[in-house]
This record gives sequence, structure tokens and C-alpha cells, in this order.
Amino acid sequence: MSRLFGTDGVRGVANKDLTAELAFKLGKAGATVLKRESGRPVFIIGKDTRVSGDMLESALTAGILACGGNVIDAGIIPTPAVAYLVRYYHADAGVVISASHNPFEYNGIKFFNGEGYKLADSIEDEIQDVIMNETWETADPDRIGKLLEAAEDASELYVKYLLSTIDIRLDDMKVVLDCANGASYKTAPMLYRALGADVTVIGGNPDGVNINDNIGSTHPEKLQKMVVETGADIGYAYDGDADRLIVVDEKGEIIDGDKAICLCAKMLKDQGKLAENRVTGTVMSNLGFRKYLDSIGADVDITAVGDRYVLESMLKTGCVIGGEQSGHIIFREYSTTGDGAISSLQFTKALKASGMKASEFGAQVRLYPQVLVNARVKNENKEKYKEDPEITKIIDKYTAMMEGNGRVLIRPSGTEPLVRVMIEGDDVDEIQRMAEDLADAISDKFE
Repeated sequence: MSRLFGTDGVRGVANKDLTAELAFKLGKAGATVLKRESGRPVFIIGKDTRVSGDMLESALTAGILACGGNVIDAGIIPTPAVAYLVRYYHADAGVVISASHNPFEYNGIKFFNGEGYKLADSIEDEIQDVIMNETWETADPDRIGKLLEAAEDASELYVKYLLSTIDIRLDDMKVVLDCANGASYKTAPMLYRALGADVTVIGGNPDGVNINDNIGSTHPEKLQKMVVETGADIGYAYDGDADRLIVVDEKGEIIDGDKAICLCAKMLKDQGKLAENRVTGTVMSNLGFRKYLDSIGADVDITAVGDRYVLESMLKTGCVIGGEQSGHIIFREYSTTGDGAISSLQFTKALKASGMKASEFGAQVRLYPQVLVNARVKNENKEKYKEDPEITKIIDKYTAMMEGNGRVLIRPSGTEPLVRVMIEGDDVDEIQRMAEDLADAISDKFE
């Protein structure tokens, strides 16, 4: 059996790859592993709006109860809310049922530990071993777990916490929120209305199958149009589980995660809160991201792609802000994971402090065009380009041609027989030609 847990939990097509049976086993195994430390572990379970969520939650819950764990059902709620509620209730673990930005037919099961961080690989491996060997510890009849009543409504509790992280009012702001027909469809409007904003909502009518359907952070086109049509000051797009944020300015232009991180890092630096004077990005972070942060005197740490790796680095270095182009942004003072709502609040605070319009604010960070071309190769050849003299010569040639105003990044795909060639620079047509030429060279040699 290959490793069950990916970089973001167990994922697959619901009722095909991710079945009720597998969810039941995950519940039994998770409760078995965690009760070794706590005796009777308490799990917080939240989900997004996918039609398969009820099925998977019921099966997961049954597995946990069968092995003596207790469950608090948080209902439909963002992923970062579960990470917060675990800490609030002093629970042993949190579980999110979501496939994030993916289409409705996919779903996933992701565990958090009692501190609100994703489970360590070693704990995930223990859970997988229990499933493989069916060594779960079924509870005696008098030790079967229970569904516990939550002290407060989970959505209201989370919004109350979000409000505690901000010290401004938005009575003078017109905001459009794109909730992706996902987990933030209640909490995001509740939050911004509580702050006094004039709020317009799109993607706020989930039906179980329309989550992320041409809407949300990966499809911001409707938000861009609505911001302009309504004369809004700002637009915020979340993904299906609301751990990502993409910003749209008053002209309908996108401010991506790289720009948002830069501008919020500048605010933190001005406040004397940019701990260790560091910001964390990934290998995909734009060259403009690095140049802007260098211009304000901040150091940049670079990790592999994935918010998991960003957080690992931040915890090691003491960095308080980091994230990805895609809008996964971690403000470590307030959250243990990416949180679209917190990111939007902090961006709003930085915007208001600047006194600028959103378009002027975003224009302070100049991003370079990026082109991505896939080179098809044999699986066993995905790493061979690294030591090939002909490929190395082409890379060196193009790097030199850009004279510090561009770069070449090559990454083997983790799941497909592909090598991804990314080139960024000033001239889109030129870097497109370079990327295609380099991809063709890699395919010719290694397909």
C-alpha cells in the first residue's frame, strides 16, 4: 500500500477513492492512535459544503466513537476555524473534511493535532499502520464514545475570534466577498458586516455541487466584474475551505498572494512586528516578491511548494508571515495554518493605514511575468535533466540573457511523468519562447 496521506491529508474522488469505508477506518485508526496518550480523545470535526461531506463525516464519526473517542460536530466551517477550535476546546485533534479548491466530486480528510497544526508524518504513518494491519482498539460497550454538545455555535465562535485580531472599523468601505459556494459562505459575510462594511456576496449559495465551480480564489473573474460593477473599494476571494485569499482592487485587477504578503510584511515592519526581519516564500514566489522585500530590508526564506513546508520553516526561524502565490498566507501571530479571513483582515488593515486606493497600494510591488511549460518525460527520467550538460548549458544561457531580471526554475512533477519548466522575466514573448525551447529539449532527451 502506498502512503495514504499526501501533503494535505487523504484525498480522492468521493465514493470511489475516498469511500465511507475508508473514512470509517480513518476514524477508528485515528482514535486508536490518539487514545494511547489521552485515554478518551476528543475530536472537532468540520467540513465544507460538498455533497459527500455528510457521508464521510458520519462514517468518520462512527469510527471514532467505535474506538472510544468523543466528537464535537462544528458543521460547515473553514479549515482554519477547526484549527482554532481545537485549541479553544482543548481537544486532542481536529478533522477537516474538504478538498480545498478542487471540484465537488473530490473530497479529503485532514487531521490537526491538539495545538492546531497538521499531524506530524510519524503520527500519520501510525494511523496508516493501524489501518493496514486492522489493529484498531474497539471500545467495550460502556466505553463507546459520544457526540458532545458544543458550548457555542462554531461559526459565531470563530467570527468572534477573528474580530479580536483586528482593531479597525470598516464603516466607510464597500467590499465584495467571493465565498466560492464553500465553507466561508456564512462566516465571511458575518465578519465583514460586524465590522460595518457595505457587503456584497457572490458564491454564497452552496448546493453541494457548485463549490469552486468557476468561482472563488482559483476563478476570480466574477469577483473582478462585480467589484467594478458595484464600485466597491476591494474584493476578496476565498477557496472552498477558505484557507486561501486572492484580492481584487477597485479596478478589477488581481493582487495575488505574493503581493499581499509583501504589503502586509511592510506593515509589520513599520509596526516593529516583523520578527527576525524575515518573510517566508516558496520556489514559485515571483522574482518581484524577493526584490520588493529586499528593498524594504527584509530577508527571504525559500521553501518547497506547499503551505506545510512554509510553516515548518517559519516555526524553525521564528518568522511571523509567509505563504504562496496561490493565496495560502500564514500570519503566525493569529493562526497555525493559512486563513483567508485573517489574511483579508490584515490586508485591509495595511490598505487603510496606507491611505491609498487598492490599485495604488498593489502597484507598489512589481511582479514579473511567469510562463510555465510542461516537458513530458519517462517517469524514471524526471531527475536526469539536472546532470545533463546540454540542458545545463541552455539553462545557463537563458539565465545569463536575463541579466538578473529573470530566472529559470525546473521542477519534476510529484504525480505525473512531467518536468515543469518555469521562466520569468520582463518580456512575455521572449520567456515563452525560452520555456518552450527548454521543455522541448528536455522531452527530446528524456521522453
